Amino acid sequence: MFTGIILSIGAIAAIQPQGGDYRLKIATGKLSLAGCAPGDSIAVNGVCLTATELGDRYFYADVSNETLSRTTLKSARPGTAVNLELALTPSSRLGGHIVSGHVDGMAKVVEQHADGRSMRFRFRAPDTLAKYIAEKGSICIDGVSLTINSVDGAFFTVNIVPHTLQETTLGQIKTGAEMNIEVDLLARYLERLIKGEAAAQCQEGVTEALLMNSGFIKQ
Repeated sequence: MFTGIILSIGAIAAIQPQGGDYRLKIATGKLSLAGCAPGDSIAVNGVCLTATELGDRYFYADVSNETLSRTTLKSARPGTAVNLELALTPSSRLGGHIVSGHVDGMAKVVEQHADGRSMRFRFRAPDTLAKYIAEKGSICIDGVSLTINSVDGAFFTVNIVPHTLQETTLGQIKTGAEMNIEVDLLARYLERLIKGEAAAQCQEGVTEALLMNSGFIKQ
């Protein structure tokens, strides 16, 4: 588990094709790996990867086809900057929100403009994820925990302060870029709980009919 508070900007140092998927070498920048061991989890642009080998300011991780299909790591190149965060420990401060590192999909930057000293970004999320995105809720974008300012259908906006722009890769993104997003963990489980026992058979999302049948809406 993670909090979405980025510890360092690293970079993809090398990409090694391995039998249909990838092995990545990731340079960690100012992030110290002291205390880490092979098998530990490290979030790379919000993607939870398992470190298979550790070195001086770098680590290796295998990336499955499932991860490549759902995240921007499929388009990574040597030199691509990435946000890095180590997994939580019992003494970690929960400065962001609970992040699993299991990316739900990708959102596209459709607009950006200055807002005082901050930058305001407008994103277009996949239609299937829009229902999990709520005004003043939390979202993880490329591993960064952010507060959602506004929502309009599948579009949402976030405001990014100067410190976050400087200490993460969000200060480098351009309109049109695709970014990894993870919706709030509680929203996904809440949907499943609302379905109740029907979850095993239900193929649709939370509908008005389902809410009525479950007693959440009175007819």
